[in-house]
Amino acid sequence: MRVLVLYGGRSAEHEISVISARAICKALSFKKYSIVLVGIGQDGSWHFKGSDISILDHESVVERESCVVHLDCNSGDLVNQRGDVVKESGFDVVFPALHGPYGEDGSLQGLLEMANVPYVGSGVAASAVAMDKQLSRLIFEAIGLPQTQHIAINRIDWANEQPSFISRIEKEFGYPVFVKPANLGSSIGISKATNQAQLLEAFAKASFYDDKMLVEQSVDDARELECAVLGIGNSVTVSTIGEIVPGSEFYSYKAKYIDDCAELIIPANLPSEVVAAAKDFSLRAFRAIGCSGLARVDFLLGNSQRLLINEINTMPGFTPISMYPKLLAHDGIAYHDLISELVSSALEKGKIK
Repeated sequence: MRVLVLYGGRSAEHEISVISARAICKALSFKKYSIVLVGIGQDGSWHFKGSDISILDHESVVERESCVVHLDCNSGDLVNQRGDVVKESGFDVVFPALHGPYGEDGSLQGLLEMANVPYVGSGVAASAVAMDKQLSRLIFEAIGLPQTQHIAINRIDWANEQPSFISRIEKEFGYPVFVKPANLGSSIGISKATNQAQLLEAFAKASFYDDKMLVEQSVDDARELECAVLGIGNSVTVSTIGEIVPGSEFYSYKAKYIDDCAELIIPANLPSEVVAAAKDFSLRAFRAIGCSGLARVDFLLGNSQRLLINEINTMPGFTPISMYPKLLAHDGIAYHDLISELVSSALEKGKIK
């Protein structure tokens, strides 16, 4: 079976995608799949890379000495700039190892749907809603899941009504608050603001990545919990609950991928009622968003022991230090078996269509 692994992409999570793809391809090789690699450059161009996974040793998509291709939506084939099908580029299923906008937000999923190509993960609507933290939180609110107080602010509205928003944030939330891009992951662009000057800096940082920002009230001494959800066919598996101890003020991009100072605790030391609630919330969120295949659900647990849902990710990290595969490995699903199950499920879902 030939699996097309898409990696890289236009988002700020480009390098994380390469690391995920590297681990995914090693798992596919272990299970004897044939691999077809296409790297998406930061400009959005697609580059056919053949089957040599050593290309993934680079930190980003190397564009030189590669064939520029695109997906023909009529035939579902990879074709070159002349419109010819690229030799040895045939595939049976796509594994989109892409994180963030233009990969995890429904845009790529829409392209694959138009080409009638089976792929791993959630569909267009679920991917789009999960990517947008404001929209997903509206869904969480509608089904009664507790979450932090927050407001979404558009970049233009912030520029025109900044004093009004600052006053509202200080009155309703107080400090500290977290400011983050509404459509991004891997903790990129997130800042903690403890005063007005830091709030302004946080907005400037977040608005570099997105037109819409989310401001969240801080939770005192919050513990960061995560749950993996695996949806294969009609069966949905909810994992053990894990905890991340950041090793810094919060679980930032630097703490995740550069310093590697965070500690992953599996299982988290939690009261049984908190574990039950986290599993219940994860399953309800997965179904309400309309996810399929996989998702990781993140929570905050404050001093009051009140569990708050934070976000859901439809294509969580698959790096060697990522929580999603580690949680399922703890529950007996080895990394290579997890990847194989996701591929098989994608093919079955494609047949049903």
